[in-house]
Amino acid sequence: MERIHAEPFGLYVERTVDNPRYHYIESWLLPDLALRATVYHLRPGHDRAQTYYLDIGEYGPCEAKKWRAEGHYLHVVARPGQVPELVGIDDLLTAHAAGYFDTAQTHKAIERAAAVVDGIAGCDHDVDRWLARQGITLTWL
Repeated sequence: MERIHAEPFGLYVERTVDNPRYHYIESWLLPDLALRATVYHLRPGHDRAQTYYLDIGEYGPCEAKKWRAEGHYLHVVARPGQVPELVGIDDLLTAHAAGYFDTAQTHKAIERAAAVVDGIAGCDHDVDRWLARQGITLTWL
């Protein structure tokens, strides 16, 4: 199963996956926020009470009916009522040291991630409330 549709603020993608922890995912590519917001539909026994997995990167249309997605190794894991968790900084710094990202790109990714964490925290750790402040309402299955 796969479903894709576009909205003025982003692109929705739903697909089944062959993974022992989850059976399908839903993602929104949000160019204005430099985010991919994902919900993993976990199999029984793998529930982490996670609402969103937010990937920092460059996302957006690159030509007619084609989108580009470039993750920058930083992820914000959001759980209801908890402080958002930033992960992947070590991976980003390793990619920077290897020359995959220059200093400006690395700095920009860190700034974006910090703004996401700060924004969610400022909305009582509610991703949907933070997104609404950005003029975005996401729909999920």
